[in-house]
Amino acid sequence: MKFSAADQVIQKLEYIAELYHRLILIVGPSGSGKTQVLKELQTKLKAPIINISMELSRKMLDLTVRQRVLSLSRILQEIIDECQDEIVLFDNTEVLFDTNLKQDPLRILQNLSRKITIISSWNGSATENHLMYAVPNHTEYRKYSNQDLIIINLEEVSSEKEK
Repeated sequence: MKFSAADQVIQKLEYIAELYHRLILIVGPSGSGKTQVLKELQTKLKAPIINISMELSRKMLDLTVRQRVLSLSRILQEIIDECQDEIVLFDNTEVLFDTNLKQDPLRILQNLSRKITIISSWNGSATENHLMYAVPNHTEYRKYSNQDLIIINLEEVSSEKEK
């Protein structure tokens, strides 16, 4: 039986409850269906979807670039705290990769997920050993080891459905 990406996420929830970082990344390129998976999860889990780019932009509008760099993690924590939920869904996370903010997006998500379960979209790709954001030579390109990361790779899910 083939499981949808949302079903795969739900299966992982019990497992990650015991982990130090309770983070699940839904990975795929633009247009691969990450937002649709989050909407399905919102319905099934009754969890809020937070548009990270919109919320951060709204809350950092009046801050200087330096203030944005220094306060980004705190502002994200405040956004999460406002939800008062055990699980939050993050969509449109691209702003975290803005080079002007000088942040490590994966580290931010991991740190936030120590106190709450975060299911986040990740605009990029995943291989057997690596998680990538953007493409090489792009100014926002990031490459991480995917060891100890919980990843739902939408490219793999869609190829399984085609079999």
